[in-house]
Amino acid sequence: MTTTLRPTEPLQRAAGGALSRHFRVYVNGRPVGAVHLATDQDFGPAVARITDLGIDVPDRGRGRGTVAALAAEEIARGWGCARMEITVPAAAGAALRLATALGYVQRNRRMRKPLGDVPPALPAGSRGRAMTEAEFGPWNAQAMKGYAQSWIDRGVPADAARARAERDHARLLPDGPATADTVLSVLEHEGTRVGTLWLSVAADRAYVYRVEAGERFRGRGHGRALMLLAEAETTAAGHRFLGLNVFAGNTPAERLYESLGYVPVEYALYKDLL
Repeated sequence: MTTTLRPTEPLQRAAGGALSRHFRVYVNGRPVGAVHLATDQDFGPAVARITDLGIDVPDRGRGRGTVAALAAEEIARGWGCARMEITVPAAAGAALRLATALGYVQRNRRMRKPLGDVPPALPAGSRGRAMTEAEFGPWNAQAMKGYAQSWIDRGVPADAARARAERDHARLLPDGPATADTVLSVLEHEGTRVGTLWLSVAADRAYVYRVEAGERFRGRGHGRALMLLAEAETTAAGHRFLGLNVFAGNTPAERLYESLGYVPVEYALYKDLL
C-alpha cells in the first residue's frame, strides 16, 4: 500500500512569508481523505500547523492518518519549518492518541465550565475591585514577561515568545484598563492586595486570560477566590460559560480548575522536526 499527499491547489503565500496548502490523501491512487497544512499565524513561517486532517470513514483504523501526518511533516520540513503544531478536540480520543504516538507533546489545554444563574460568593474577608490606571502599567509589563516565559519554557524561541506576548497584549488590551468588554480586577483580602484577574466578557465568549495570586500569598486559597470572582463577573455580564487556558505542567492550576468543575475542551500539542 502506498499512501501519498497530492496538492489540490497551488501553494498559497501571504504577507510575512506565511504558507498554506490543501492536499488530498491517496492510497494506491484512491482518495481516502484530506489534509490542510499552513505555517502558524502566531509563531511565523518557521512553525507549521496541521489545521485539518480527515480520513474517510471506510478507511479509518488502517494507519492512513498516521502516514498522512508523517507526510505532512515532510512537507513542512521542505518549507523550512522546525516545529509542528496541532490542536485536538478533547472529545477526539483517537486523534489525541495518534498525536501522542507520533511524538507530539501537550503544551496547553483549553477548559470550560457551565455557570449557574447566581454569582458565587467570595470567601469572607475577600473582595474584588477595579485595577487602577497606576496599577495597570507595572501589572501589564509583568504579565507580558510571565506569558512569554510560559512559551519559552515549552520550547518556543525567546524572541518569538516575547513577540507573541507583546502582540497579544496590544491586540487584547488596546485601551489598557479602559478596554471594552474587559475586566481587570485586583483581589484584596482583609484590605491587602493578594492577586489580580484579567477577564474578557466579549459578546462571543467569556474567557480568563490571566489569574495570579501574589507570590507571598499563594497556597492560602486566593487562587480559588480569584476564580470565583471571575465567575461572578462572568455571570453578571450575562454569560453562562467561562473558558480558560492552562499550560501543561502547571499542576497547582490544573488541580484548582478541575476542583472547580472545569473540563478540557481542546488540547494544543507540538513536535520539534529533527
